[in-house]
Amino acid sequence: MTERVGTEPSVFTRILHGEIPSAIVLQTDDVFVIRDIAPQAPVHLLVIPKTDAYADVTELAAADPRLLANMVAVAKAAASQAGASDFRLVFNTGAGAGQTVFHVHAHVLAATASPLGERTMTLGMPDGEEA
Repeated sequence: MTERVGTEPSVFTRILHGEIPSAIVLQTDDVFVIRDIAPQAPVHLLVIPKTDAYADVTELAAADPRLLANMVAVAKAAASQAGASDFRLVFNTGAGAGQTVFHVHAHVLAATASPLGERTMTLGMPDGEEA
């Protein structure tokens, strides 16, 4: 299912307003973080601006680089809060790249420490990965 920007609020806006249940694990004045419902790594978080004015990261970067920088800073804080010092930050841009919700958001993907202290991570990035 692909959700397009239109007159209806995005699923992320509906989560933010409490219309769809989801635990917000971190938030600032203009960004919030939730866990991905279909995780592709031991830590898989979504960093989402509270505004739905931007469909993807290219629109956001052109219009509000300060908000983009804040998203990156919040991604780092969220990864750290989840116990990960190293992480991948992924923006799917366009349906062909796997974006299904057209409200800009970043995926934070990270490993967790194994009992032996080694870092382990398995990332599935199959064709058609959901937002």
